[in-house]
Amino acid sequence: MTVAKKTMTLNLTDTEMQALEELCVKKDLSKTSLLRQALRLYQLVEARLEKGDKLFFEEEQTKDKTEVMML
Repeated sequence: MTVAKKTMTLNLTDTEMQALEELCVKKDLSKTSLLRQALRLYQLVEARLEKGDKLFFEEEQTKDKTEVMML
């Protein structure tokens, strides 16, 4: 089964493009693959927040938690 794909143009600042390129190198992914992965992660987070779940980062050593607020 072939999935139809669409092309889009994305305008990024130099800083945003540098961050994207650095993540691509770090994760060994293409820009397209990295952005698809980021979109899936965002969708997952949004779905959990809509259910009433909360998102936290936990500091490994101290176990201090910080809630992440999404706009």
